[in-house]
Amino acid sequence: MASAVTDLGGKKADDLSTIMSQVRQLPPESLASFVIEVIEGPDRGGVLSVDGSAPSRALVGKSPVCQLGLKDPKVSRRHLALDVFGDALRLTDLGSTNGTSVNGVRFVEVLVEGQGELVRLGDSVLRVTRMAPALVTMPTAGSFGRVVGASPEMRRLYPLCDRLAASDVPLVIEGETGTGKELLAESLHEMSARASGPFVVFDCTAVPANLIEATLFGHERGAFTGAIASNRGLFQEASGGTLLIDEVGDLDVALQPKLLRAIERAEVRPLGASRWINVDVRVMAATRRDLDKEIQAGRFRDDLFYRLAVARIELPPLRQRRGDIALLARHFWEKLGGDGPLPYEFLVRLENHDWPGNIRELHNAVARRLALGDLAHALSIGQEAFAAGGPRSGSQPPPPLTPPPDDVIARVIKLGLPLSRSRELVVDDFERRYVQAVLDRHQGDATKAAQASGIARRYFQLLRARQAGKSGG
Repeated sequence: MASAVTDLGGKKADDLSTIMSQVRQLPPESLASFVIEVIEGPDRGGVLSVDGSAPSRALVGKSPVCQLGLKDPKVSRRHLALDVFGDALRLTDLGSTNGTSVNGVRFVEVLVEGQGELVRLGDSVLRVTRMAPALVTMPTAGSFGRVVGASPEMRRLYPLCDRLAASDVPLVIEGETGTGKELLAESLHEMSARASGPFVVFDCTAVPANLIEATLFGHERGAFTGAIASNRGLFQEASGGTLLIDEVGDLDVALQPKLLRAIERAEVRPLGASRWINVDVRVMAATRRDLDKEIQAGRFRDDLFYRLAVARIELPPLRQRRGDIALLARHFWEKLGGDGPLPYEFLVRLENHDWPGNIRELHNAVARRLALGDLAHALSIGQEAFAAGGPRSGSQPPPPLTPPPDDVIARVIKLGLPLSRSRELVVDDFERRYVQAVLDRHQGDATKAAQASGIARRYFQLLRARQAGKSGG
């Protein structure tokens, strides 16, 4: 694994600006290239080319979103993913019903060299052949809007992001929890012709099922128990701008036809109303789920999926873009007001962590370090596998941590509370001070405060509301 202070081709990078300038100076790259040919099965003769400049993994299966579509009834909707990994082609079985094998050996994930390997899925056989490497000038941007990332996995996404920002088509953003789906959607909005309009987020997991329809489409007074006044829905609130439907895979099946109609006809009817209201909204959807699997399970309508997935973008998890860990850590450190460079030993621990919580977990780790100093590592033991190389080697105990006598950490420790409660009190104090300080710095403008914090506006508002609630505000 690369050193914590080495990024982008082994060049030394001591600060964020140095890394970003190095990205702009990267020479053209020689990228591995492969051809995948269907040699047996209903789609014999089908061909797909894959190289390292592709914006996301190429999919093989029966779904319309697959780059190599197969009619084989024994093949799953999303059966197999293909992407270039170093000098090899990585094949990943996507939890298919009937499995995948290469040269007769079944696998979950495997690297092949392109020496004519035979890949069987269902009754179909694919042959993988290496082609002459292509000399490609990769995009040199180190960010898109407020999305930061200089790794090849992110840089090859940015041209697609530029095209999506210039378009008005519905879009599905896929990726694990914490990969930055909402921040990407907000950046696409801010870079689009709709930037002057509202950006509205609806989280399908945060609203009770019986209130979702009224929340999205609005309601008239008396439409249901508790509706004491008429209310505009989020489609109307977002008119002229963008509506992000977060975790759309969790949307109740009974409401999906109504969402489909709203998108197709650009009109909504509030509960209890007799009239339809025209809306001008670009709809984006984000999901951590494989929507093709949800369709197969009967939990998601295929017609809604086809309408939403006019365009699709897949955000890679942080473990697949390890070159961005140090870059993002420095970015968060600067945005959160860190004094001086990021400590080297802290960077080493960051780069040796697997980040199951992705970028959100990394952001919280940096925030915790700023709030607690060296104590952040001690408090994370048992909660996150954060230390490099696992348990401390040798029999020597870690050096004692002695905080200044007047700080919040010292006061909390004196209370003698359990570890989890002590951590909660310290982090609450940091969040309260940070939210207030960044709001003061931007004259109470929550949008600018969220941008300066390096987090999505909705997440900043949630922090603000949580701290206001705890202080009785």
